Amino acid sequence: MPAKFYQLINAELEQATHPESSFNTITLNFRDLDYSAELGGHHPIEVHLERHKLGWQLVYITDFSFQGQPFPELIKEIDICFVTKKVFSLFSGWLNSKSGIELINLFIDSFIKYHAMNAYQTSVSFD
Repeated sequence: MPAKFYQLINAELEQATHPESSFNTITLNFRDLDYSAELGGHHPIEVHLERHKLGWQLVYITDFSFQGQPFPELIKEIDICFVTKKVFSLFSGWLNSKSGIELINLFIDSFIKYHAMNAYQTSVSFD
């Protein structure tokens, strides 16, 4: 993952109100409040981290999109699992290593650019 991604995550966490009790997971949700099945927009993104002995580990990043008619639902379009080192794409299924890395690079680069354009409202939850 590029340094800019971690800088973005750290900046969001610095702005978040942390609970007074201990926590072992952090979930960041990035939402374009104007995103809809009819008008499109920036897909919702979820980033999940877990505490481990040596610090925090990035567990997954998931991109959701509206799919289906006549009643579209949000479903996983891209799912990057860092624990299993696998990448899933709605339109391609589980990707091989080369294709997975290419998709991750494209996806993360776009996410960083959209975030810089203030396309998202971010919420952070701690468990």
